[in-house]
Amino acid sequence: MLKKINYPYIGIILLVLFTIACKTDKKQDVQTEAEKKENNVIEVITRSMDFQTADTLKSGWNTFAYKNLSGEVHFFIMDKLPSDSIVESDIKDHLLPPFDDGMKYLIEGKADSAMAAFGKIPAWFNIVKRYGGTGLISPGKTAVSSINLEPGKYMMECYVKAINGEWHTSHGMWKFITVVDETTNFSPDEADHIISVSSTDGYAFDTQPKSGKNRFKVEFIDQVPHEHFNGHDVNLIKYDASANIDSLVYWMNWMNPTGLRTPTPKGFTFLGGMNNCEAGEIGYFEVDLESGNYLLISETPKADEKGMLKTFFVNDN
Repeated sequence: MLKKINYPYIGIILLVLFTIACKTDKKQDVQTEAEKKENNVIEVITRSMDFQTADTLKSGWNTFAYKNLSGEVHFFIMDKLPSDSIVESDIKDHLLPPFDDGMKYLIEGKADSAMAAFGKIPAWFNIVKRYGGTGLISPGKTAVSSINLEPGKYMMECYVKAINGEWHTSHGMWKFITVVDETTNFSPDEADHIISVSSTDGYAFDTQPKSGKNRFKVEFIDQVPHEHFNGHDVNLIKYDASANIDSLVYWMNWMNPTGLRTPTPKGFTFLGGMNNCEAGEIGYFEVDLESGNYLLISETPKADEKGMLKTFFVNDN
């Protein structure tokens, strides 16, 4: 004879099982966050002219996932300041104004006045060291880069220009970050491809990327100031049939009136890369590639003439 089923009792059992399942899911979520911390993945988000990210980081290798949720192209670079005593007023009142004035004069075609304005840049800025960052990244994209940071005070910045020619830094796109003397104990995964870059030989890049995830190691053989006062870097860009590569080469030089300025040249999608590092340093970046035409280019004047422009094609596997 079948026993009478006690429905309230079954309900209690189901409630207990549901509670256990919820706790298990929460535990899995916590483990996922812990795994992220072990891999030192630092999230950086831009929604307008800002960097939403941690104020303090550990030294050593850190991986940055930079999400560009704004409507313009951006990047970030980590400038190690020569002194921890540099404060907000040093940036706003003394560093940014000479750059603002100099760019205004360049747009007006007054090169001599521009150089005079740039001559007022504080002397301490000339001994800032660059520890990499991301390459240029289009709206809606995420750039993933791994860089090795020394302890100290940094300025994270983006100096792309707005549609009116003003620097993004002058619109608030910079942030102090403190890197403490405590290492991450994290090392980047092995790279699929190696790019070496120097002022004499340009890019050396012989391997063929495939569709799917690709990891690139960038070796900075040397680092010198070019005509635009900056060094060289690596930017990965996908382009279509409407693209004009000469227009991109021109745009990559910020000293040109429309260089590094919104809007970007037609037909190009910026996918990140590795920003300036010091001579002898290395950085990593990764990206998922679809079939199509791609190029590597440096944000320097006449990058094509310096061997810092390489094109390649990715096939479907």
